[in-house]
Amino acid sequence: MDLFYRVKTFFAGLRGNRYSWPAVDVSLPGHRHFHLIGSIHMGSHDMAPLPARLLKKLRNADALIVEADVSGNDSPFSDLPTFAALEDRLNEEQLRNLQKATNELGISSSLFSTQPLWQIAMVLQATQAQQLGLRPEYGIDYQLLKAAKEAKKPVIELEGAANQIALLCELPDNGLALLDDTLTHWHTNARLLQQMMSWWLKAPPQDNHLTLPNTFSQSLYDVLMLQRNLAWRDRLHALPPGQYVVAVGALHLYGEGNLPELMR
Repeated sequence: MDLFYRVKTFFAGLRGNRYSWPAVDVSLPGHRHFHLIGSIHMGSHDMAPLPARLLKKLRNADALIVEADVSGNDSPFSDLPTFAALEDRLNEEQLRNLQKATNELGISSSLFSTQPLWQIAMVLQATQAQQLGLRPEYGIDYQLLKAAKEAKKPVIELEGAANQIALLCELPDNGLALLDDTLTHWHTNARLLQQMMSWWLKAPPQDNHLTLPNTFSQSLYDVLMLQRNLAWRDRLHALPPGQYVVAVGALHLYGEGNLPELMR
């Protein structure tokens, strides 16, 4: 059985991507089949509705699996502690870089004065995406969740919003490295976002080992990408037989330690 599975997986890999969206199929022993989708959490108007073939896959699936169910209205950032002024937490270069980014976005850095540093990074990234024309209601996982609930499909969370926030709260120095990387790779992040949009609007990548610009330090990549991929692999391996549609951030499908590779 194991040999048959390995041969089947090898030839499936040779065939390449057969979809008009970024996706990888993984079959595991025990009749478990996963359609892994490279989601973008905010999308453009042109990314809706989702491809008819993808929606058909969802209707035929036993469940939709997402990082977190983002279809509700609750803010994940409520009840966070406040911190000292930014001038007491950032050095002069970091403050200059933050001021430069907020000026580019047309917002005031004073909005962030007592927020956790990781939250500032998240808000900056979301605001940058909005300026590129992206909106949460056109995000791939949001659209899939809406379609799954209309079709009365079970939804399984790999993490949940509360666990994601807990992970961010545990980052060293209150997430200084995440803010630093966000500011250092500010324009690279924008280009990478546009590249991932093109995977949905034009053509997906054909190889899940493609090289993408690295916008994380190695320590952050380990925590936010690799360790989460390993945890998700274990969750997916523990599922019963069935057909599953799995939507995770597109970067988790490609590059070093990607989720499809770990599952196989």
